[in-house]
Amino acid sequence: MSDRVLDIVTAVIRDEAGRMLLVRKRGTAIFMKPGGKRDPGEDDLTALARELDEELGCRLVSASLLGRFSALAANEAGFTVRSATYLTEVEGEIAARAEIEELAWIDPASPPAGLPLAPLLTKEVLPALLARA
Repeated sequence: MSDRVLDIVTAVIRDEAGRMLLVRKRGTAIFMKPGGKRDPGEDDLTALARELDEELGCRLVSASLLGRFSALAANEAGFTVRSATYLTEVEGEIAARAEIEELAWIDPASPPAGLPLAPLLTKEVLPALLARA
């Protein structure tokens, strides 16, 4: 892993059918969990609530830590991403906003073969999520 680390907070958002929301940022090809970097002085949940509002227009209702994970960054060559990932409940209509260009709802047990997914998601988060089921 790289010495250059991106420290982020991310959300696992699921719908009534159990599908998980993924996002693709403008100018990239890789789908990942919504979330982002903390602003100075922000704790995990404050940052997560802000990011979900900015990126998706929804409000964070509750969150519990799924785990802390790290993997090679999907869109920043030479970086490792370190994520505090939360199982969340949100309210409001979810839509792509800010730097988010596309949304995808996937079955975590069977992601679509042709959908490019972030290494953190495939190697760390999905196995941890499925282990809880």
